Amino acid sequence: MTSVINVNLPEQSYEIAIPPVSYANAPSSLDQLGQQMASLKLGKKVLLVSNPTIFKHFGERAIASLTSAGFDVASCTLPPGERYKTLNSIQKLYDIALENRLERSSTMVALGGGVIGDMTGFAAATWLRGINVVQVPTTLLAMVDSAIGGKTGVNHPHGKNLIGAFHQPRLVLIDPDVLKTLPMREFRAGMAEVIKYGVIWDAELFAQLEASKRLDQLRYVKPDLIHTILVRSCQAKADVVSKDEKEGGLRAILNYGHTIGHAVESLTGYRLVNHGEAVAIGMVAAGQIAVELGMWQNVDTERQNALIQKAGLPTQLPTGVDIEAIIDALQLDKKVKAGKVRFVLPTEIGVVTVTDEVPSDIIRQVLRGM
Repeated sequence: MTSVINVNLPEQSYEIAIPPVSYANAPSSLDQLGQQMASLKLGKKVLLVSNPTIFKHFGERAIASLTSAGFDVASCTLPPGERYKTLNSIQKLYDIALENRLERSSTMVALGGGVIGDMTGFAAATWLRGINVVQVPTTLLAMVDSAIGGKTGVNHPHGKNLIGAFHQPRLVLIDPDVLKTLPMREFRAGMAEVIKYGVIWDAELFAQLEASKRLDQLRYVKPDLIHTILVRSCQAKADVVSKDEKEGGLRAILNYGHTIGHAVESLTGYRLVNHGEAVAIGMVAAGQIAVELGMWQNVDTERQNALIQKAGLPTQLPTGVDIEAIIDALQLDKKVKAGKVRFVLPTEIGVVTVTDEVPSDIIRQVLRGM
């Protein structure tokens, strides 16, 4: 039975639909995309945005579903990878939106991972001052994190996601079956965000992850656990976003591991480590900073790091990354307030706090140990 999670917001609430992991010949929720969107009473014009690899796997099925539901569908593919998450790519979306005369009642559908979701959401937020967007995430990371909550944007040469807008989707449709085509490295990247939810919000999820023998490949994770991972992670994100849509307070906890993680991504040109790997490194650093500040028990940081390693994720800084460059890059973080870098730091499994009282010497000490 499909799990439906509500994201309750003052202006535009929406649903996250998560069916159980299906078995051979079972109907796929991707084939229900058109029917689900038709129930939202959206305009008939749709622009489906994907990358060539994802489109090859799932594009025609998505278009067939939309067309059978009466939608007039155009499509666009953008190159894969964080380094293409730029205003140049957004310009291409604007050109196709203009060519196909997308109206304010029209919808952009993001069929892909976090990069496609972020760019499609930003294009939808800014085309005609805002049109509908539907998120159909195809990576574990996008399913549990980036597709939910309305954060959209692109990168600036000097920092990640510095250009963007909050623009909530009308629907998030998750099809767990598409994970079967996900490269192992991308699956592991998604596990970083799942572990994050265990540390910041859901101690029971953390314990279930610890009980699993392996987390580094989809084939070693039982279908029931995959469903639990999706539902509990999405519920955690929905709970936080419902309480704080535009990151005025609580929502900042979702950035656990991202402060140093984003700096590492940016400094390595978005080529050496992917987002999940950077977040894993950032969580290791944040956990150790919390230990050094006397906020967290060493046994808990060891539990966290063991789980990160079980998921096949890095716990060390990439070779050659300059520590002083990381310290400098932190000042460009979106969470900087009054010139102070704010860190999300754990106090126990399932509980974190946000603080700007982290001395630079402690950050340096921790990074040198990695």
